[in-house]
Amino acid sequence: MERSALSTEAQSGGKNLGKGLANGALGVVGSTIIGLASTAPLYSLAATLGYVIIAVGAQAPIVFIIASIPMIFAALAYQELNREMPDCGTTFVWGTKAFGPVIGWLGGWSVAVSSVMVLANVGEITGQYFWLLLGNEEFASNRAIVVTTSVIFIAVMVGISIIGVQIGEKLQMVLVGIQIFAMVLFAVLALVHALKGTYEGSTDFDWAWFDVTQINSYSGFIEAVLLVLFIYWGWDTCLALNEETKNPRTTPGRAAMLCIIVLIVLYVGAGVTAMMFAGFGDTEFGLTNAAHLDDVFSVLGSALFGPWGWFLLLSVMLSAASSTQTTILPTARGTLSMAVYRALPDKFAQLHPRWKTPWFSTLTLGIAAIGYYVLVSAISEDVLADSLTSMGLAVALYYAITSFACVWYYRDTLKDSARNLWMRGIIPALGGLMLGYAFIQSALDMLSEGYSETVILGLGGAFVIGIGAILFGMLLMAVWSLFPGSKPFFQGRSLNRDTPVLVPDE
Repeated sequence: MERSALSTEAQSGGKNLGKGLANGALGVVGSTIIGLASTAPLYSLAATLGYVIIAVGAQAPIVFIIASIPMIFAALAYQELNREMPDCGTTFVWGTKAFGPVIGWLGGWSVAVSSVMVLANVGEITGQYFWLLLGNEEFASNRAIVVTTSVIFIAVMVGISIIGVQIGEKLQMVLVGIQIFAMVLFAVLALVHALKGTYEGSTDFDWAWFDVTQINSYSGFIEAVLLVLFIYWGWDTCLALNEETKNPRTTPGRAAMLCIIVLIVLYVGAGVTAMMFAGFGDTEFGLTNAAHLDDVFSVLGSALFGPWGWFLLLSVMLSAASSTQTTILPTARGTLSMAVYRALPDKFAQLHPRWKTPWFSTLTLGIAAIGYYVLVSAISEDVLADSLTSMGLAVALYYAITSFACVWYYRDTLKDSARNLWMRGIIPALGGLMLGYAFIQSALDMLSEGYSETVILGLGGAFVIGIGAILFGMLLMAVWSLFPGSKPFFQGRSLNRDTPVLVPDE
């Protein structure tokens, strides 16, 4: 028999069960692993490194560090808000408490729509690399076969997510372990071959790669930062699983910070060694070779791993597959929270009686992602590529909302101590400003026809898809506000600044 999370407000032996999720299922390590899996570090770096080098040349390593700053600032804002309100609704709940139901709902929608878009892309990568791994390039280039395979992978990950977060944690331990091992092994092999000079295009390490003053083009610098900014995206999964984490007020924030630190080390380490081995040329293994800009590791892997090149293909596939599952987890919990506070229909708050997971929210997300993926794939691969590019707008928007929500929610406490001023005021405000700028600059860049693979209504396809998705969310919000069930939320009765959030006791 199904039960709604709304019913879990009842006490069990005097203990508040929150929304009824599996409390205490994750520790710091498990939470960090799931956050890392959400970023798909191996695939993210493989798909981004070449474009970053085209934008800023040899200064790519310093860009990876600079782009982490707004992520760290946003993570600190998440950490502060989570200490008081460890709700799985994260941006939705915090945005509502700070700015009211409209901004909160828009923040929750931005989380959901960015997840649907990225699920379509990582599903595609998983399906394509599955056949490449089997050595069947004919199937890997057949759209119908790739789409079918990808849909099956997404469906399997949806099923695993419904079964429970603990099974997901064990699976991610294996998947993330393999891709981190592959990145470290790649870096070691690239360094050894670079020092041996086995490839004539190799170049010596230079500390100038970390000198930001060596960047000659401001527009190239902004382009590179925007590219790198969004490959850090995913660490906030740690916070969305807060109600299923041990010590939910502290563990998720620590895991998020640890996740970002690990990503910086992986991205800079693997990036630098790849630059040393492959160099910056546009032929053969060169990192600016247009033939493999979308995945520089696929070519470098064959050169570095030799007959074991399949292992890197496997690792990239697992990187995308693990991101599929860890993208589903937080988004389903976000819509669960929205339903609990009447921002969505009650159906989204239903939990599975055995596994204590938001089965309807998870299933709905899976269906939406599969439907979206099949639709855009049927139109063209270029539309799918533009939808991934446009995803950055939604990500920057909800990170900025969270950062500013921290400042505004805690505004009355900023003068209480120097710590409050910095941790609740200055740092989150700077993070919000940086991410707000990223949103505006990205939108302006996407307006250009040359920025996107497609042109829609005379504008860049990425802009139309990204802004269109946000506007569509506003339309859905307006429609839902007309239903009687939404009145408690939009009238500020079910969730406001003074409403205690429904979270489990420590």
